[in-house]
Amino acid sequence: MAFRRRNKSYPFFSQEFLIQNHADIVFSLVIFILIGLMFEATAKTAILFIQPQYNITTLSLEGEVTTYQYGWKDCATILFYFFIAIILHAVVQEYLLDKVNRRLHLSKSKNTKFNESGQLCVFHLVSSVWSFYILITEGYLLHPSSLWENYPHSHLRFQVKFFYLTQLAYWLHALPELYFQKVRKEEMPRQLQYICLYLLHISAAYLLNLNRVGLVLLFLQYVSELGFHIARLLYFTDENHQKMFDLWAVSFVFTRMATLTLMFLAVGFGLARSENQGLNLEMGDFNTVLIRMTVLLVVCLTQSWLLWKFIRFQLRRWREFRHEQAFRKKAAKQPLRQLKRDSLGHHENGVLKAENGLSPRTKKLKSP
Repeated sequence: MAFRRRNKSYPFFSQEFLIQNHADIVFSLVIFILIGLMFEATAKTAILFIQPQYNITTLSLEGEVTTYQYGWKDCATILFYFFIAIILHAVVQEYLLDKVNRRLHLSKSKNTKFNESGQLCVFHLVSSVWSFYILITEGYLLHPSSLWENYPHSHLRFQVKFFYLTQLAYWLHALPELYFQKVRKEEMPRQLQYICLYLLHISAAYLLNLNRVGLVLLFLQYVSELGFHIARLLYFTDENHQKMFDLWAVSFVFTRMATLTLMFLAVGFGLARSENQGLNLEMGDFNTVLIRMTVLLVVCLTQSWLLWKFIRFQLRRWREFRHEQAFRKKAAKQPLRQLKRDSLGHHENGVLKAENGLSPRTKKLKSP
């Protein structure tokens, strides 16, 4: 199964060969793991990569309920969906974004940003819909107090655990994609910053059993980022489409305020009043003053940094808008000056003629 058009063949084990065929190589690894399910000797090992582990079945009034915890075996599951993310990335790039790029004829810098926004637009759309579905079915939106009550939330439903595993797999796959997509060195620091921030916050919410609060925050963040990348895609297709950036600016500020409010409400007040206070690794309880203050500090610093970048971005847009307006006014005055100049006479055979048809008197140069 080829994901890329082979315009040129490269020698095996070369850098160009790896970049051109990385999706096919990963696809072969996925097929190899799936074939392992067909044999009894390897089925138990192969299932570690595909299905979430650490399931616990308990009896309730509704019948048998299966919940999940986390452990080191989750690394195998994350690795498998890490491979799946690379394959899906190649599919979206080849069959969607590359076809649009050929029609737009963008420059290299804009082409890189277009591909980045296109990939993230698909991911944020799927993740925001998926997280919203989980929030509705689990009842977290209708009962906000459930975000901190009965902590620690160490027993996860299948859809919650699978959501977190796929989120970690996607943002881990974004690191090698910087190499496979040949991202410029100037763009590397910016992309590494938000990839590492996502990995840090998602891992902390998953490992500290703050998964309910993390779901709400991820939903708000993904909806806001979806608006930004849609606005950027529309801007690359037509530079006159800038109203979406204004809508995104409103949603960005709202997301920052909602994130800070929810974190102080859930972690700063809700968990502080919880009956379970103390550190218990076996129960998954991390409700201590030090951990709560550390979590709040990291979130506040991240939101402040994002707001600072947002303000700089808006100021740069405002300066570019003022410069463009001044250039348009200057361009509008130039035809008027040209009309005044042409009203004094006209050119005929390369010689300036007055309105009466006579050539103007040439001005004598002073002798040195």
